[in-house]
Amino acid sequence: MNPDPRVSPPAPYGTPEAPRLAVQGEARLEFDPETAHIGITVSARGTDRRTALEDLTRRNALALDLVKTYGDAVEKLETGAFSISPQLARHGRGDRVRSYHGRVHITAVLTDFTALGELTTRLADLELTQVDGPWWAMRPDSPAHGEVRRQAVREAVKRAREYAQALGADLAALVELADPGAEDGHPVPVAYAGGFARRGMTSEMAEDAPALDLEPQRQTLHALVNARFIMTPPQL
Repeated sequence: MNPDPRVSPPAPYGTPEAPRLAVQGEARLEFDPETAHIGITVSARGTDRRTALEDLTRRNALALDLVKTYGDAVEKLETGAFSISPQLARHGRGDRVRSYHGRVHITAVLTDFTALGELTTRLADLELTQVDGPWWAMRPDSPAHGEVRRQAVREAVKRAREYAQALGADLAALVELADPGAEDGHPVPVAYAGGFARRGMTSEMAEDAPALDLEPQRQTLHALVNARFIMTPPQL
């Protein structure tokens, strides 16, 4: 189908009477974290498979029961990978099994940071139990993500207006607003919660260990947006 010759094609860079202006708006804001993730690894060793499995089952139940005693402070409790594997003797002929090692990985998400320090030390005080974390985070549906995106849009408008006013003009209309990469089908993340703290604790801690004083790490959310405007004719 041939285009209508009477219709002028759109000017990709505007016209002298209606120049186009393209800018990026960026925002970085800090927020208090909303959740804390900890990883729990329960281990067991035994000279035979049944003994190792029974010890692992018992220690796993102890860890889960302890986490559940914190009630609403725990938002999510999940069991991940489970393994029990034979350990072969290093010397001698044949495949002689020396012992069996078992592991269970558990993930807990807490929203009450007051209980977090006490829970981590109590877990680490359990036999053959390791605790990793905490990893601080924002919820995916947190209103903070919308706040940082709105700030990025305001920054785009502010930057575009400054450019226009430097030419003695002003903004006339918005013609496009998009996430970076949205036009070519390869979008990039525009909001990111940065920063985490990692600590490892094992059952080698002394009995009745005091609760750790864990200070929540502020999270930085980042947003980037592309904006194109039409501005009034510049005063050159």
